[in-house]
Amino acid sequence: MLRTIATIPAVILLGMMPLSMDNGQSPVKSPAERSAVFPAHIERLDPAADRILPKNAVWHRVATGFTWVEGPVWTHSGSLMFADIASNSIRKVSADGSVTLWLQPSGYRGTEPYGGKEPGTNGMTLDSRGRLTVAGHAARNIMRFESMDPHGQVTILADSYNGKKLNSPNDLVYAHDGSLYFTDPPYGLRTQSDNDPHKELKINGVYRLPNAVDQKPGSAPDRAALQLLISDLPRPNGIAFSPDGKWLYVSNSDPKKWMRYPVKSDGTVGEGSIFLDASADKRTGAPDGLKLDTEGNLYAGGPGGVWIISPAGKHLATILTDKATANVAWGGPDGSTLYTTTTDSIYSIRLNAKGIRP
Repeated sequence: MLRTIATIPAVILLGMMPLSMDNGQSPVKSPAERSAVFPAHIERLDPAADRILPKNAVWHRVATGFTWVEGPVWTHSGSLMFADIASNSIRKVSADGSVTLWLQPSGYRGTEPYGGKEPGTNGMTLDSRGRLTVAGHAARNIMRFESMDPHGQVTILADSYNGKKLNSPNDLVYAHDGSLYFTDPPYGLRTQSDNDPHKELKINGVYRLPNAVDQKPGSAPDRAALQLLISDLPRPNGIAFSPDGKWLYVSNSDPKKWMRYPVKSDGTVGEGSIFLDASADKRTGAPDGLKLDTEGNLYAGGPGGVWIISPAGKHLATILTDKATANVAWGGPDGSTLYTTTTDSIYSIRLNAKGIRP
C-alpha cells in the first residue's frame, strides 16, 4: 500500500491555544486569529487521492475556543452553523468571519443542572425548502426551524418510537423524496451508556420518517409513522446518502467501522455490509459525521482526522488533525470548501472536489 506523508513545518495545529468565551460572542479575538493558516498534514494512501487533494493544501482556522463542536451545515444565505454541545448552544459563522451565538439553550431546557457532558444539540442539515433541521441530542428529539429566526416557530418532527423516548438523536439526512433519516445512539444521555437510567429504548437505532418535509409547521410529530430501519449497530453515528440515493452510509463509532445499506424503492433498507473497517486504527477519533462529493467519495471524521474513502470502500487518504474530528460539511460559494469540527475548533480546507450540499 502506498503511504506518503507531506513534509510540513513544525508549527501546525498543535500550537493553538483555546480562547475564552465571552457572553456568547465569538471566542476569536482578532482578524489575525480568524485567518490563521496552517499547512495540511496529509497521509496519502492511494494515487487517486491526488485528484482530490491539492498539492499544497492548507487549513484555515475559522474559530476556536470551544469544548466539543459538532453538526456543521452551510446555509443557503452563505453562513456556517455549528453546535457547541457542552455550552448547550448553536452558533453561526457569518461571511465576514464573525462568530455569534444563535441559540442558547439549544438542547436541554430543564431548570436543574443537566448532570452530563453534552447538554446541547448535535447534527444539522437543511430540507429541500432550506429549513434548518437539528438532531436534538440532549433534547431527545428532531426539531425543524421554520425560519432562520432562532426564536421563531419550531416543529418537532420526532421524539419517540413505540411510546418510548428517543435516546439522543445524533445525525440526520434527508432523502430525495423528503423523508428524514437519523441515528440515535446514547451519547446525549447523562452517562452516555446503554445502562443510563433515562434510556427507554433497548436499541440504538437508525430511523426513517417518511414525508418529513411535508409535516405542517407547528404540528405534533406523526409518531406512528416513524420507522426503525436498523437496530443491530452498537453506536450508529454519522449518516449520508450516495449521490444517486441508492446507498445509505452509516458510521458506527464503536467498533470503528462504516456500514453501507442498499435503499429499497419504499425507502427502507436492505441488509447492510461493512463498507470499511477501521477497528485496527488506534489513533484518536472514531467514525463520526460524514458527507459525500459528487463523485461518490466519502469524507468522514475518523481515527487521526478526516478520512477520504472511495465509492468502492478504499481508504484513499487521511487529512490529519491533532484532535478528534467529529463532523464535516461542504460550503463556500462553489461547494469545494470542506469544513471540519475538530474538538474545540472549526477549520476549513479547499479541495479539488465538489461536495453534495443539502
